[in-house]
Amino acid sequence: MSLSCASNTSSSDFDKMIPNGYLIFEDENFIESSVAKLNALRKSGQFCDVKLQVCGHEMLAHRAVLACCSPFLFEIFNGDNDSHGVSHVKFEDLNPEAVEVLLNYAYTAQLKADKDLVRDVYSAAKKLKMDRVKQVCGDYLLSKMDSQSCICYRNFVSCMGDWRLLNKIDSYIQEHLLQISEQEDFLKLPRLKLEVMLEDNVCLPSNGKLYTKVINWVQRSIWENGDRLEDLMQEVQTLYYSADHKLLDGNLLDEQTEVFGCDDHIQFVQKKPLRENDKHISSSSSGSHSPNAVMHSPKREWKIIASEKTSSNTYLCLAVLKGVLCVIFLHGRNSPQSSPSSTPRLLKSLSFEMQPDPVEKAMSPMQYARAGLGTAELNGKLVAAGGYNREECLRTVECYDPQEDCWTFIAPMRTPRARFQMAVLMGQLYVAGGSNGQSDDLSCGEMYDPNADDWTPVPELRTNRCNAGVCALKGKLYIVGGSDPYGQKGLKNCDVFEPVSRSWSSCASLNIRRHQSAVCELGGYLYIIGGAESWNCLNSVERYNPENNTWTLVAPMNVARRGAGVAVFDGKMFVVGGFDGTHALCCVEAYDPTKNEWKMMASMTSPRSNAGVIALGNSVYAVGGFDGNEFLNSIEVYNPASNEWSPFTKIFKL
Repeated sequence: MSLSCASNTSSSDFDKMIPNGYLIFEDENFIESSVAKLNALRKSGQFCDVKLQVCGHEMLAHRAVLACCSPFLFEIFNGDNDSHGVSHVKFEDLNPEAVEVLLNYAYTAQLKADKDLVRDVYSAAKKLKMDRVKQVCGDYLLSKMDSQSCICYRNFVSCMGDWRLLNKIDSYIQEHLLQISEQEDFLKLPRLKLEVMLEDNVCLPSNGKLYTKVINWVQRSIWENGDRLEDLMQEVQTLYYSADHKLLDGNLLDEQTEVFGCDDHIQFVQKKPLRENDKHISSSSSGSHSPNAVMHSPKREWKIIASEKTSSNTYLCLAVLKGVLCVIFLHGRNSPQSSPSSTPRLLKSLSFEMQPDPVEKAMSPMQYARAGLGTAELNGKLVAAGGYNREECLRTVECYDPQEDCWTFIAPMRTPRARFQMAVLMGQLYVAGGSNGQSDDLSCGEMYDPNADDWTPVPELRTNRCNAGVCALKGKLYIVGGSDPYGQKGLKNCDVFEPVSRSWSSCASLNIRRHQSAVCELGGYLYIIGGAESWNCLNSVERYNPENNTWTLVAPMNVARRGAGVAVFDGKMFVVGGFDGTHALCCVEAYDPTKNEWKMMASMTSPRSNAGVIALGNSVYAVGGFDGNEFLNSIEVYNPASNEWSPFTKIFKL
């Protein structure tokens, strides 16, 4: 019996189609037709096993299809006890039309939304964790943004917590602040109006440093004096800039009863000193809220977005103060006695002659928000590796060039890694231990060779370690302390790595169990600073002498903290930020080994725990971390000459 083929396909053609005796056939139209049929089944309600209830509208769909494109729904379906029945999922905060757009996308891979619906599609995609759709919608909104709409867009993106888009919007605002300041949305923003008195022969600092001082003053007014932000905005605040570069309340001046001129746009008034019984003091001022909806924000952020020097002594700034997007107007003049009868008028167009001097802009942020990251100085640049954010544990590595104010990527680590520290040994980067997001304690380590731009494994640790300190000392690598396998208490263990023999060995144990400590080398000694024993934050400090293999307690810090960063600068240790058991910290203190004492230094502009801290050139940098609300991708720098932290860098306008 023979088998004939009715088609025109020859046996030689079949030989080409059937290598090694297997039939291989690809129907290019099958997937497209099947998807179309699936969507038709959804719309007709056939074989549907999930019902979405969106603000009173019912939408039928197939559980398997939605689970494939929405991690949010996958989690719901995966935990559904009645997996054989119809699942019911209810949404009260999404637009039904936007959800229908996402359902069509889930079945057809085509995203079609009217331009007025894109925001609602973005919000629904965020809720359903459809990140690709969220990114596409966000980029579309960004492409439609102009000076008239950017404030509205920023408020929306801030509420969504999309820091990638927020950074791009803020960059746009920095370039177009004067045009934006003429728009209606900008003019409706809350305003903080400041009149700054200057001592004779004293000038206001440069743009960025000035607003860092303003933020510090607002924070002191709220946290120390009990003022409310909205009360500070009700009238012009008179401040005093002293010869020692401090911005102080104007009621420290003697004569404060005179009122100076005003106009229809902004009033610069010299405020009378408050009587004690007039001053509003709230016992819960740190948690106070404005009744105005504009004053609310999901993040209690403190940030300078953009600023301009509009005349020789007049400044305009768009800032976020305690989560409030607001405008700051500032005018400086020499003294109450020598002031003119009226202050310079700040025109609505803000078309003052721009100064040719260098101005300052916010330093470029990292591409990824990171906390629990590893940082090191390598070849004059700041390297930030791994870390975690709300979504994942990272293996990407970014490199910051302070001369160019830009971040670039270098080769990623082989293992996602957070809650670790990084050190430079013989010109190469070393990381060890930490967490990969699945396991809280890793034993693996790796080494980065900058010449090859590649990471290679190093011998595993003697024990798994997370939240341990890593530091190079006299040609060897030390890993100190860390968490136990359950992450509940610290370790006393200290191990040392010999790069020649590529082996780990133990050395003297710590006096106190510690995890989340800061570790550094100074003067031939190894220091471990603060941390926690169990969850109690420590202020104690130990010093290791490699000559006699002993740990000795030295002077304790002023503030107990875990998750702090440390950098060695000018022969001193700078311990930065951290967590005190209740709040993320912005305070900084420095240790002088010659005096065996700690001294409080200027605070950072933002609280940061588990941040990276590095001395680079003539400055100290703090990058990333967690501020108590959000994971950060921002960076700020400490200037020892002025004892100030600033998120700004100088640029020159042509």
